[in-house]
Amino acid sequence: MQKETEIKLRVSRETLAALREHPLLKKRNKAGWERRELFNQYFDTPERDLAKAKIALRIRRDGEAFIQTLKTRGQSVAGLSERHEYDWALSKAKLDLKKLNDECWPAALAELDKKQLQAIFTTDFIRERAEIAWGRGKSKVVIEAALDLGKVIAAGQEEDLCELELELRQGEPQALLELAAELAAELPLMPCDISKAERGYRLFDAHSYSLSLPVPELNPELALDQAFAALAWHLLGSSQRLAEQYRFNGHWRLLVDWVEQLVELRALVGSLGQAAPRASSHELRLSLDALLGDWRPRVQAGQLDEAVRQAAPAQFAEELQGTRWGLFSLNTSRWLLTSAWTAERNNRGNRQGAAVLGNWLPHLLAEEAVALQLGRYQQQPEDLAEQLPRIERLQVWLRLARQVLEVPEVDRLYGELNKLRELANRPLDEECLDARVQQAQTVLTSKAWKVLLRL
Repeated sequence: MQKETEIKLRVSRETLAALREHPLLKKRNKAGWERRELFNQYFDTPERDLAKAKIALRIRRDGEAFIQTLKTRGQSVAGLSERHEYDWALSKAKLDLKKLNDECWPAALAELDKKQLQAIFTTDFIRERAEIAWGRGKSKVVIEAALDLGKVIAAGQEEDLCELELELRQGEPQALLELAAELAAELPLMPCDISKAERGYRLFDAHSYSLSLPVPELNPELALDQAFAALAWHLLGSSQRLAEQYRFNGHWRLLVDWVEQLVELRALVGSLGQAAPRASSHELRLSLDALLGDWRPRVQAGQLDEAVRQAAPAQFAEELQGTRWGLFSLNTSRWLLTSAWTAERNNRGNRQGAAVLGNWLPHLLAEEAVALQLGRYQQQPEDLAEQLPRIERLQVWLRLARQVLEVPEVDRLYGELNKLRELANRPLDEECLDARVQQAQTVLTSKAWKVLLRL
């Protein structure tokens, strides 16, 4: 068994060719590119039991060699994935069920009849691989770079396969992101944690690609720094999966949800106060503001205009042909991996970052609730939109961390704030102004709001 740490990046054919000749890789590639043709057959039961358990089982033909591989459920954070892999050499292209013993086979599938396993799809591609090595400080980094070009074929359907894989052989995981970010500064690279197996399953069923990542489990004793990191990784990873699926099928709701993940990430970063000095998050906020400045107005316009919705997939494809999305994703991953928001903060910021969530969060929400001044916007409802950033800061914590709050009817408050935010985003007319006044009153008189104002 070996532990696999890698990052997958979707690319175009043109980018794949450019990577082969990229000066950064050439300089660190001492032996050139090795070209191999790989044929891969994936197996599962008719009920897709392995897919449900997040297990991938395949036989790969590499020249004259046959290799049976089992990849187990791992963890994937914003494109950087870790999981266990078991490999066995075979004499022929036939599953050896005896290899799938208790040492590697998940307990959740202990009762599964392995004789049901059958071939369900193939991923055939040409791989050009090279060992990329360099010194990083006092240590050495070795990364296997693989340029993959081919097809995924399932149930009579097929999808082009064109990606760069970077797998860590020696060194720290941060080195993977550093290398990827350097490449992404010049070439369009899209971090994407969808595996080749997931691509095959998706051809069977477009809904098999899970978009909803598990929300981190927070508790009142967790330090703010830890809670923030967990939630930020979650939002970034979710945005990447939504981007991949919208690229794949162009369903409007996915684009709406993608923008919403970025809105929440921006609100989360903006809520930390001295725990994240503005200088430490400056570049991240600029990047988020640029993305939202382009895409939020389109999403808002598309809610009422079919022509805008129809034009959006081509505009999104154009976004992915540039470097902005990939570079933002990779730089944000590096920022989170290194806890960069903690750099150069003062003692008060350190104390705030170490504060337990159960104490810090109620005070944050209380401060935001008081500063929102909803009573004022009952008199001046036309100005409510200026408070959108504050409403969004309240919302992101109420959605993702309300289980740590001892506040009555907090779920209802979250729903009522959602309605207020929707009204703040709507074009102004008499009906909208009246609705804003009424909704502000609903929030003001809710039990949870009254408790927050007293904290």
